[in-house]
Amino acid sequence: MPAPSPQLASMTGFARQRGEGHGIAWVWEVKSVNGRGLDIRFRLPNGLDALEPALRETAQRLIRRGNVSATLSVRRDEAAARPRLDPAVLEAALALIEQVRARIPGAPAPSAEAVLALPGVLRAPAAEEADEPEEEARREAIAASFRAAIEALAAARREEGARIGAVLAAKLDEIEALVATAEADAATQPAALREKLLAALRGLLDQVPQLPEERLAQEVALLAARADVREEIDRLHAHIAQARALLAEGVLVGRRLDFLTQEFNREANTLCSKAAAPSLTATGLALKAAIEQFREQVQNLE
Repeated sequence: MPAPSPQLASMTGFARQRGEGHGIAWVWEVKSVNGRGLDIRFRLPNGLDALEPALRETAQRLIRRGNVSATLSVRRDEAAARPRLDPAVLEAALALIEQVRARIPGAPAPSAEAVLALPGVLRAPAAEEADEPEEEARREAIAASFRAAIEALAAARREEGARIGAVLAAKLDEIEALVATAEADAATQPAALREKLLAALRGLLDQVPQLPEERLAQEVALLAARADVREEIDRLHAHIAQARALLAEGVLVGRRLDFLTQEFNREANTLCSKAAAPSLTATGLALKAAIEQFREQVQNLE
């Protein structure tokens, strides 16, 4: 079985695989949805439960995360399902019938239906002796068909993952553009901050006319520190670079991207709380919306 290619995979997908041979026909249906870990559940016909451990191992080679359900439906071919005539029993029954008729003058010949109804003349497939080599061939064919089905499911998940990756890459571009706008908006912070400082100072001087210069300096420093968003901007740039690296890595990055999205949100929230200019507040809110849309797509990744 080929190793999975290093690319993004969604946790959602569906595949159906049909097969026939050895007197039976079957259909595999496998589907997967989002999950915190890997949970595989099988629905197998009676008598095939022993296949589950090997089938589970097959699935785990290609599917690493998600809730997977696999259902197998089996039916016998019509020809194989028909009752079969036992020639030896039929000949013995006919000979016995003739012996009885010879001893009963005028006895009518029995109908074909009556002869076929005699025990052992017709044998149902279930009554036949088990053919172990044939049963083993059936199990191997069903297992091979499951491998094809799980490979098709993995391929469908990768196709969906590629579409999600394109959406995420575009969303990262949008987030990066908003961060750049936030940097530009931050340049207007000093003017807005100056207005806040003047308003704060006027309030303080009204309350305490002889306010010490040291206290004024403390107030100025406090407001300036609260309005400085350079650290948040730098962290957002770092998070964007890390997210792009994870998208390029591809395999099993869903959880790491989900954690990184929480870090994105933390910085965006702090940015909004420090915003002194209306333009920076608006940019911060747009950034939070873009990050939430990014998170929604990340939730689907393996």
